[in-house]
Amino acid sequence: MMRHGAGRWRYGRTRSRGKEEQGKMGRKQMGLLSFTRRSLAAGIGALAAGPSLGRPALAQQGGAQRPVTIVVPFAAGGSTDVVTRLLAERMGQLLGQTVLVENRPGGNTVIGAESVARARPDGQTLLMGAGTTLTINPVIVPNLPYAVADFAPISLVSTFPFAIIAQNDGPADIAAMVAAARARPGQITYGTNGPTTLTNMAMLMVLERLGLQMQDVTYRGDAGQLNDFLARNLDLMVVAGSTALPVYRNRQGRLLGWTSERRVPTTPEIPTFGEVTPGLVAQSWFGLVAPARTPQPVIDRLHGATVEALRDQRIERRLTEEAQFLAGSTPAEFSAFMQVEAERWRPILARIAARQG
Repeated sequence: MMRHGAGRWRYGRTRSRGKEEQGKMGRKQMGLLSFTRRSLAAGIGALAAGPSLGRPALAQQGGAQRPVTIVVPFAAGGSTDVVTRLLAERMGQLLGQTVLVENRPGGNTVIGAESVARARPDGQTLLMGAGTTLTINPVIVPNLPYAVADFAPISLVSTFPFAIIAQNDGPADIAAMVAAARARPGQITYGTNGPTTLTNMAMLMVLERLGLQMQDVTYRGDAGQLNDFLARNLDLMVVAGSTALPVYRNRQGRLLGWTSERRVPTTPEIPTFGEVTPGLVAQSWFGLVAPARTPQPVIDRLHGATVEALRDQRIERRLTEEAQFLAGSTPAEFSAFMQVEAERWRPILARIAARQG
């Protein structure tokens, strides 16, 4: 039987949408997702079939070049930082110039993103953007000092879902979670990293699609949420793979399901929530962008280096270890992908924005 500690309860209970609205929205999103999935696969297949992009094809001719700087809007040492540094190392080899990584955390990625939006559009300053940066913030952050139009897409790097984990003596699977929540509406607790974070919005999407009510408990990060979960003060956790997989592998909790389109390769035994309610996908992503108005030949050169660098097995291995899906796309495909994500989250974002006043 699940226990309920005295957590820092914030936020209200959710209500399910009408089935007609859910079906309409699900069909539209799945159509967009299918288009993007096909285009990404075609782009990667074309790269695999073509000649390898070596240094002569990508390196600029002439004298010494100024370093390229990739701004990471997160603290050093995290998974995004590590993957970006691996990517920068390989891109530097392909471009024939130094590629640096600069961490500019703060403001829910706003500080780093603004610095790149205001940089010269010469291809020397790039941003490792995220779902928070270019999907969530433009809708919910008042007076945001940048817009999506301030950036030029280069390539999608990865996508990643969220995991819902229960206590070991809690629900054994998704069906049991649904039954428990319906038997005790609003009483089961789940931890997230804040009302406007993707972890919370992913759970809101799950609850709405399944017609459930639970109680959100807000934390400042995964560490606080994990500590309370291990202390049995939370019934459920909603976290990304970097936190979820160690808990699952150490048998500290039951991984009920992922919010991805397909099963995570490292846990093929764990279902997706889309297997229970078709079309349910809640994910975030990372991708490389440049300031808007960067010349197209520069974008093309950076794109070639990025996609080729993503073939590095160290990058793929690191992403796989954290339940991320390696991507790689053309700039146009990346732009279409961001539109899909904006459409997916728009209804929930609109309700959150209205609630904030």
